[in-house]
Amino acid sequence: MEITASLVKELRERSGAGMMECKKALTENAGNIDAAMEYLRKSGLAKADKKAGRVAAEGRIVLAQSGGKAALVEVNSETDFVGKDDNFVNFANTVAKIALSTGAADVEALKAAPYEGGGTVEEARQALVAKVGENVQVRRLAKVDSANTVAGYVHGGRIGVLVELTGGTEELARGIAMHIAAMNPPYAKAADVPAEFIAKEKEIELAKMTEKDKAKPAEILEKIIGGKIAKIVNEVTLTGQPYALNTDLSVEAVLKKEGADIVGFQRLAVGEGIEKVVEDYAAEVMKQAGLA
Repeated sequence: MEITASLVKELRERSGAGMMECKKALTENAGNIDAAMEYLRKSGLAKADKKAGRVAAEGRIVLAQSGGKAALVEVNSETDFVGKDDNFVNFANTVAKIALSTGAADVEALKAAPYEGGGTVEEARQALVAKVGENVQVRRLAKVDSANTVAGYVHGGRIGVLVELTGGTEELARGIAMHIAAMNPPYAKAADVPAEFIAKEKEIELAKMTEKDKAKPAEILEKIIGGKIAKIVNEVTLTGQPYALNTDLSVEAVLKKEGADIVGFQRLAVGEGIEKVVEDYAAEVMKQAGLA
């Protein structure tokens, strides 16, 4: 029997599974839509996609590393409860290992990569959705593959950091990663701070000054503003911040002491940038009961 687009569409609407999974199910069952539906249910794919529209802002950041190669993956769930479920944790850890071992450069390539035991990462994700009953998404991937000094750090499964240094040791790189996890600097060095940011901060600092200060000679005024801007730049740059593991020294001083320099870093935090839906269940119950 010919597997038509309308037949695939009908099965998708009934099952909620992906287009390719529906086409495969129909092919395997000679176009019999009821048998194909049963096939999808048995394989755990039915209704997986129907949960895809639900907000998944919880989950885990997972790390896999081997020498100078490291990968961070963010895998999201709808609730923190599922984010701690063994099935979810095992899936996330496996995906991180796959990200490390394959040439996947982005999430879409990672989803298409072979999964342990057969199928793809995307197919394993859909099976997990059916098992845990929540939307699960492989959302972000960060990777580094370098001959330089590389380290990764994950804090509580919620924040992950990759750091690359020239010189230094992996222990130092990991310490810097811990600092970045805690302090979340927007920029690595002063040279990375955009000129627009500096200009805006100068404007703000000038507006805060008294008329008496503004009346000072231009070179004095520029020196005062310059000092304030230098302090702000230190606050927003990794190298300018006091080192979290030894606040007597700046990160720049620690790197210099160890004969190292920062090449770059990547930081992922669970759910950042996702607009979470806050549900007032009590109000909803009252509304349905006609009491609100």
